Amino acid sequence: MSVEEYVKERLWPILVETVHAMVMYANHKAYTRDVILHENPDITPAELAARLSIPLGEALVILYELKFERKF
Repeated sequence: MSVEEYVKERLWPILVETVHAMVMYANHKAYTRDVILHENPDITPAELAARLSIPLGEALVILYELKFERKF
């Protein structure tokens, strides 16, 4: 399932809210943006989750938000 498919799910807003409440979320997002995406711009959510030892849901939200931010 792609990130875009997860976004269409009814529970997506709840996942985003939960991830935003995680203590390390901002740090994980910044590290992904500043380091990981420069090394591997096509990283999958599963690969990101494994690399950072974070839940898949957090990886999905991070990659979705960073992809959305890059469009603007």
